Amino acid sequence: MPHMTSHGQTIAVIDFETTGMGPHMGARATEIAVVLVRDGAIVDQYQNLMYTGVWVPPFIEQLTGISNEMLRTAPPAETVMREVAAFTAGVPLVAHNASFDRTFWHAEMARAGMPADPAHEFACTVLLSRRLYPDAPDHKLGTLARHHHLPRDGRAHRAMSDAMVTAHLLLRMQEDLGERHPDLPAHTHRSHSLLCALQRTPKHQLQRCIERLCRAEA
Repeated sequence: MPHMTSHGQTIAVIDFETTGMGPHMGARATEIAVVLVRDGAIVDQYQNLMYTGVWVPPFIEQLTGISNEMLRTAPPAETVMREVAAFTAGVPLVAHNASFDRTFWHAEMARAGMPADPAHEFACTVLLSRRLYPDAPDHKLGTLARHHHLPRDGRAHRAMSDAMVTAHLLLRMQEDLGERHPDLPAHTHRSHSLLCALQRTPKHQLQRCIERLCRAEA
């Protein structure tokens, strides 16, 4: 799958469900979803449960609805991650609270024997929402979904439902950036590089960052 098409850049929004807080604590992924966004629209998606043999604690099962019994018939995690690697080849990534998903992404890809894809740089919608929506009550995904009236299908803490909400949040951010900064070319206000630049920029310097990008595109 190409990083760029004649129509614009593809961005992959991902979400993991897991057995715990981090691979360094022995946690493994139980489910992954990927939603592809391009040209202001959702264009494709992938979802699968993942079997690792690691026990799902009762409180995690209650939170996610993913049980040990469900996972016994799921495909091996290595198989799933190889499919995901092919689905996202050459495509940059977005996640809500990306520091969490990034650790599982790298750990599960390494376990699957997949080489690092240079395109797989993460942008974080938590960091971006703090800069773009300081009036939001907080920057949890559910709060932002209600704040922006984003659609949700399915239950929270399932990978596809959360990935889809995050994708709609990303689309809202891209739309708002275009409206707030009309001097930005369309391909720039929807670009992953802009997201990465903004998430590293202090709130009071956002306008200066946008102006630099506009000059660079001129």
